Amino acid sequence: MKIGVIGSGNIGGNLGKHWAKAGHEVLFSSRHPEELNDLVRSSEGNAKAMSIEKAFEANADVYLLATPFKAIDRLSELYAGEYGNKVIIDATNPYPQRDGDMAKEVRDSNRNASEYTAMKFNTAKTAKAFNTIKAEDLKNRAWDSSQKLAIPFAAQDADSRAATQQLIEDIGFDAVYVGDLTQTSIMDPDQKLYGQSVSKQKLQDMI
Repeated sequence: MKIGVIGSGNIGGNLGKHWAKAGHEVLFSSRHPEELNDLVRSSEGNAKAMSIEKAFEANADVYLLATPFKAIDRLSELYAGEYGNKVIIDATNPYPQRDGDMAKEVRDSNRNASEYTAMKFNTAKTAKAFNTIKAEDLKNRAWDSSQKLAIPFAAQDADSRAATQQLIEDIGFDAVYVGDLTQTSIMDPDQKLYGQSVSKQKLQDMI
């Protein structure tokens, strides 16, 4: 797959490196792509750095959102013509102390964070994943067959479910399907699955 990584910090950077190693084409992006050269050089496989605009124009199969939650409104508006019918994997989390009133309003509303993202990226096929795992475990425990960790995910439709499950399993984690996007409150900050690094069986027992 061709994967556009929107936001290349701890989560996006490590996922992109893993996916490149697994054989995918990875487009790292940020507002300052010149700062991503070390990330590209340390990647094993097909990886490039570019602006967010160029990543959306590159017609990727899947886009990973690994930005602060407060960026969702602007990203969805700026690139509305580029992500239609693509799979969006939402790895964001709303933190009011960082993201301000917008995150607080979403957390206090009847709509969970992934439903908000799907509403904003309304022409895409949205999934939720990689927002619960600790960054250090994402970095260090990929392909760890001795103590395999599980990643919970949710998806809007069959296409987003299949793509997300494959991208979890391609880097050596077990994928545990939580349900559709209405079921993802359990994955939000301070909720039951947030911050958990456990086996598939333990994760399933928690759902």
